[in-house]
Amino acid sequence: MITSASTTTDSVSDLSASLTTNPIQSNQRLRVVFAGTPEFAALSLEALISQQEALNIDIVAVYTQPDRKAGRGQKLSASAVKQVALNHDIAVEQPATFKKSSVEGMTARQILRTYQPDVMIVAAYGLILPIGVLTTPTHGCLNIHGSLLPRWRGAAPIHRALLAGDDETGITIMQMDKGLDTGDMLYKVSCPIAAEDTASSLHDKLAALGAIAITTVLKDLSHYQAQATAQDDTQANYAEKLIKTEGEIDWTQSATVIERQIRGLTPWPGAYTFLAGQRVKILASLPVNASQPTDEPDGTVVSVGRKAILVACGKDSTQNTASTLAITNLQFAGGKPMTAEQICHGNQLNDGDQFTAESK
Repeated sequence: MITSASTTTDSVSDLSASLTTNPIQSNQRLRVVFAGTPEFAALSLEALISQQEALNIDIVAVYTQPDRKAGRGQKLSASAVKQVALNHDIAVEQPATFKKSSVEGMTARQILRTYQPDVMIVAAYGLILPIGVLTTPTHGCLNIHGSLLPRWRGAAPIHRALLAGDDETGITIMQMDKGLDTGDMLYKVSCPIAAEDTASSLHDKLAALGAIAITTVLKDLSHYQAQATAQDDTQANYAEKLIKTEGEIDWTQSATVIERQIRGLTPWPGAYTFLAGQRVKILASLPVNASQPTDEPDGTVVSVGRKAILVACGKDSTQNTASTLAITNLQFAGGKPMTAEQICHGNQLNDGDQFTAESK
């Protein structure tokens, strides 16, 4: 989740004042607090740690989500960011909230002030940062956001870009304010979306770009803050958090839409359908081939081949006939992932079989 600030009754003017009345001295090492949780953020933290001398910064503390239970044993597990911080002997803070309506939140604010941060770097932290927190660092809080703002604001910009069929995405370094990813943009770097990109592969590309982008900005923070650009709110879209049911395939949709769904929801929550009441995970498919139309009903297995399994889908907007999706990898309930060739040699799927929605 990309963290952004929530609306509070604290004075917003304090934020702008802190960014204009405290010029950065060239010989002064910036005291940096880093806030993030998953691997996306950990890569940026690693980059900042390795370049502290070159960037003239000191990472004085790392904030991350409280440890969560994970795995079959449900043991408490440290976040990727916490593991990086501990490996480098950096102080770790894990408050559950910064809300001033709670004792824990007020304590968390006080602890943050004791670190006397010049700037706070935020990347997929997962906690709301109120104005009272955003104004604590001398130069405010910078967010490493996985989209070319204002295109996708919110929790799942990488997935939504794929689902929408965007040709490119990127990283925006944003000066955080009280809105949902609405702050001024300091730096942007684009990344083309390849035809084979999944949410997983695109995540890795953007995580690497994010690390480069934040180090670029910190090399000359005063310059980038002075050149900050306001977002055009009319171009913004909300990247809503993913839910598991988004993975269910509606075969009345065109093959193009379904193919994007498969890539955009890999690895989580994953695309799936049902065959004779049993869930089948659709793991991968080929780019849509417009020269393979069909008149079979939606969800019908047109052919089971060694290279791909063709399934009838709904009509594409550019065609009068139904489109087909070429599935290359899938997984039957209780089984292992299988290639089209492995399925072709078995008898679990046959021409004419029907993929359906979940029976209620």
